[in-house]
Amino acid sequence: MDTVNIKELNERIQKESAFVDILSMEISKVIVGQKHLVENLLIGLLAGGHILLEGVPGLAKTLAINTLASSVNADFNRIQFTPDLLPADVLGTLIYSQKSEQFQIKKGPIFANFILADEINRSPAKVQSALLEAMQEKQVTIGDQTFKLPEPFLVMATQNPIEQEGTYPLPEAQVDRFMLKVVVSYPKKEEEKLIIRMNNSGSFPKANAVLTPEDIIKARDVVKDVYMDEKIERYIVDIVYATRTPEEYGLGKLKDLIAYGGSPRASISLAMASKAYAFIKRRGYVIPEDVRAVCYEVLRHRIGLTYEAEAENITTENIISEVLNAVEVP
Repeated sequence: MDTVNIKELNERIQKESAFVDILSMEISKVIVGQKHLVENLLIGLLAGGHILLEGVPGLAKTLAINTLASSVNADFNRIQFTPDLLPADVLGTLIYSQKSEQFQIKKGPIFANFILADEINRSPAKVQSALLEAMQEKQVTIGDQTFKLPEPFLVMATQNPIEQEGTYPLPEAQVDRFMLKVVVSYPKKEEEKLIIRMNNSGSFPKANAVLTPEDIIKARDVVKDVYMDEKIERYIVDIVYATRTPEEYGLGKLKDLIAYGGSPRASISLAMASKAYAFIKRRGYVIPEDVRAVCYEVLRHRIGLTYEAEAENITTENIISEVLNAVEVP
């Protein structure tokens, strides 16, 4: 690819990504701090990937998703997952109409652009697998009919890491369907003061719609055009391979700590998320820093730990850090 193209592409991306600042500004009117969370919501939105948010209650996870939906003028539905939830409660069902003497389809809350799956680990496997088809195939089957879900379609699921009572851990196959797993942390002291002030002021700020779903679909096509050099592709493959065969990268000490490494879906997600991150940073090409910036979110939930690792209190974050330090940066 010659330099002229990169220059042209860069100018085009700078023009096309102007809305990112406007969108971030709208969201920050409502959400104080949590820059990391907002950035990852935008990456998921632009890369077309689902997001799993983990954090204790009260950290504005639901509010952030709600605000994002308001600023994109898109349909938003919240589904509260409970142990007695049924697949029909999520997808919809066939209802018999006495008037027409036939079954009619009643669509469930899944038919929206943004779905907030609140406390997703509170529901049994049956409901989670119903959500899986929707997330992977972007379609839903009710009775003998299949319906396409609206575009853009984004599932943002939250789980509370504290409570284990009455929760069902997500199956690995489902966790893998989430492009990013974001760990949400507490706000800083200054931010918390602002949060108190905002909530006590009587008038809570609202985000205005600054984008349409069509804008997002268009932006996704532009994100795919962000240039990724072969060296960066090799870097991504090396990172993912190092989680599978650490000994080949001089990380023999990790061999007994990793039960399984990232799947090819990890490599695809890492490439897509890096492109989206470059787009957010208003650049037309991916640099190694972009890959490193999204690496923890993309790989955190895709590395299985052995009992030894858990006994030694080693987390997937520790392993990703080791991998990033060992793999040669192009």
